[in-house]
Amino acid sequence: MAKIKLTKGELKKQRDALRQYERYLPTLQLKKQQLQLEILAQLSVAEERNRSLEIKKKSASSWSELLAEPGINLKVYVRPEKIITGNKNVAGVDIPVFEKAEFNAAEYDLFIAPLWVDAAINMLRSIVSLQEEIRVLAKGITTLRHELRITTQRVNLFEKVKIPETKEAIRLIKIYIGDQMANAVGRSKIAKGKIESEAFLEETLV
Repeated sequence: MAKIKLTKGELKKQRDALRQYERYLPTLQLKKQQLQLEILAQLSVAEERNRSLEIKKKSASSWSELLAEPGINLKVYVRPEKIITGNKNVAGVDIPVFEKAEFNAAEYDLFIAPLWVDAAINMLRSIVSLQEEIRVLAKGITTLRHELRITTQRVNLFEKVKIPETKEAIRLIKIYIGDQMANAVGRSKIAKGKIESEAFLEETLV
């Protein structure tokens, strides 16, 4: 704890600081709780999306060999042209929210292309969309965890350092001021006693 002045002015300063800390701490604690809950919710969504992705990949693997046929190149049709995201505010923190992946129109000769091409493009696009959503979720979770770490540090600073230090400073100042007042009263009594003794002597000698 930094050295403090043992004065009434410092006492007021420390009391004002304590009120600020105690007023701000519940806000920080609430923010910490909201961030923790949102991280759990986002992790749950990410886990569900990963399960869906694995299911789709297994489903696609059954006919993936068809993609190796000569003249079949679907990459251009399943590469996203644009990833559309929104924003969600959680306890003052903005995180990205996946909305959709946009793809270029699949233009190919319907008479030449195999019948399964349409289904393959749709399946692969859904896989790519899920991968992009998972990527956006991961980015949001990283942002939330970073903010949670900062918020937790601030909560700990207030709970374990600032508030205890301020309370201790107030206690020490009050003790010092109390001692000073007691000493002043003592000196006053002594001075008063001397004055009364001198007055008594003067009366006696008269």
